[in-house]
Amino acid sequence: MRVIPRRHVVGYHAAMTFREDRSWPEGTRRLGRAGFPVSAVGLGLAALGRPAYITLGHAGDLGPDRSVEALRALTHDVLDAAYAAGVRYLDAARSYGRAEEFLAAWLAGRGIAPGDVSVGSKWGYEYTGGWRLDAEKHETKDLSVSTLRRQLDETRGLLGEHLDLYQVHSATLESGILEDAAVLEELEDLKKTGVAVGLSVTGPRQADTISRALETGAFDTVQATWNLLERSASDALARAHEAGLGVIVKEALANGRLAARERADERLLTVARERGQTPDVLALSAALAQPWADVVLSGAATVETLHSNLSALEGPSYDEEADGRLLALVEDPEHYWSQRSNLAWT
Repeated sequence: MRVIPRRHVVGYHAAMTFREDRSWPEGTRRLGRAGFPVSAVGLGLAALGRPAYITLGHAGDLGPDRSVEALRALTHDVLDAAYAAGVRYLDAARSYGRAEEFLAAWLAGRGIAPGDVSVGSKWGYEYTGGWRLDAEKHETKDLSVSTLRRQLDETRGLLGEHLDLYQVHSATLESGILEDAAVLEELEDLKKTGVAVGLSVTGPRQADTISRALETGAFDTVQATWNLLERSASDALARAHEAGLGVIVKEALANGRLAARERADERLLTVARERGQTPDVLALSAALAQPWADVVLSGAATVETLHSNLSALEGPSYDEEADGRLLALVEDPEHYWSQRSNLAWT
């Protein structure tokens, strides 16, 4: 793999050196051994970069006009609001339609220099939806080394020196990615350019995948699903954090199941009401309260939803009493992931 010079600094994770003089919002922390600064809440662009996604209520968020132009404008509005509110970690992927393209245009249009925000993206899935709501297949998975090389070039072509973190998208034990010597060597070469390397995990065996990833020693970060319905990766994420990996939480609202939408559980609604919170705020507070969680992603597709999500930073903080009452929400992982796989793209 060719090594692309990055920031004219010596050493891996050199991002730490050129950002010391930046002005970052209160509450910023370093993302594990990856070293770059992040905010406690980050913004994921999965629901903004393409016209269909599996989040409940997505159709209502985007409205009838889902043209490229309309979604570009919406994405920029949400990014503006996130930046103004202190969000400094932004998360995209090659398979999120035009998310990287929209993000790159926003960074350039707002004059945001590398280091003013931290940016992660992912490789391994390709968007195949053709900007259609009724696409037979919206994305395909390929974790081969050839896909890594091609998609890294595509990501770099859009994000350039803004790219801080490149993640395997939805790694599983079954995919064989953690045993693929060619991929691991390519990722090691990528580290030498100053880009951190991570993986996102998925499915009922998330914990096993994280454990195997730790054994490889190849990764700087892990991104996993954790929410009030699916807590099975908790211990593995704690081990990853203790080992120095940055931990990013995705799907803290269970693709809308824990938000004030179609399927919010009455038990969740009751605890939220008693605390003067909305369900999304309570659910995000639960994720933020985990001692191993460095960043919790909001998947907001509107400015209003983003502002609601960010209220989780203001309290009241999630506590043992609330946690004890909401333990009853936990689902068997096999059931949870089966339910998720049946969510419709809207």
